[in-house]
Amino acid sequence: MYPINYNEPLFRPPSEAYSLILQPTIGCSWNRCAFCEMYTTKKFSIRDIDEVKAEIRLMEAYADRVRKVFLADGNAMALPADYLLELLQELNRAYPSLKRVSAYAIPKDLNAKTVEELTQIREAGLKLIYVGIESGDDEVLGMVNKGETYDSTVEGMLKSKEAGMKSSVMILSGLGGKKYRRQHAVNSARVVNAVQPEFLSTLVLSYPHGLEHFRKRFKGDFQPCEIPDLLDELKVFLSNTELEQTVFRSDHASNYLILKGILGRDKLRMLDEIEAAMNDPGEARLRPEWLRGL
Repeated sequence: MYPINYNEPLFRPPSEAYSLILQPTIGCSWNRCAFCEMYTTKKFSIRDIDEVKAEIRLMEAYADRVRKVFLADGNAMALPADYLLELLQELNRAYPSLKRVSAYAIPKDLNAKTVEELTQIREAGLKLIYVGIESGDDEVLGMVNKGETYDSTVEGMLKSKEAGMKSSVMILSGLGGKKYRRQHAVNSARVVNAVQPEFLSTLVLSYPHGLEHFRKRFKGDFQPCEIPDLLDELKVFLSNTELEQTVFRSDHASNYLILKGILGRDKLRMLDEIEAAMNDPGEARLRPEWLRGL
């Protein structure tokens, strides 16, 4: 039997598949985004640190296999700096082979801490944050009740960068629907240009409780994007990026067209692939389930 009993549902980034997952927080401290249903069954809380440290000790039998640790739930970076530092100290003690700790974060979490605190946290081992930026457009962010703006996002992300943390950020394709898709694409490119993340991905908006449920939560006129709209939005987004050395992935199960490369080195090649998909979907690297929608 696994030594840790999680408060489920439990989520992690795909790249943390082989990480030890610890759960110092339950749920998401914001938990109001119109598009997100991940933590709606939970009320945000911070677990007693002694409970989490006890779980760390339970896993010491596997210490030689622990290279990476992911801190759940929705934004463990909401934890106070002193809590995080004590937790990281215990992780370093228990797992001598530990190379990296990571966590989800929202800009609020980063803006609530000083650069000095973020630097101490990074030096203690929390080196990577996953941030769902979703959009760089203030109007779209307001309509989905993200609780962030372009400015707050850039401020928080630049603080983490100054502290030496790496970031993996996500943009949500289709979030503005047909009406707002161009401004969503252009301003999303603008925000990632400002923060120059090490990793960037795009996912496609989904409706786990149905389109009408999402529409009721969206504070505006929402008309869902169709496949050509999504491809055009992705083309506009990538066209407007000015990234120096960002690993880009559009290979989530929700994505229509699989793209992988380095921005900006591979920008023109990926734009050509999008253009080819728009002109001849049958010859592009498309997922079969998406082709059925054409």
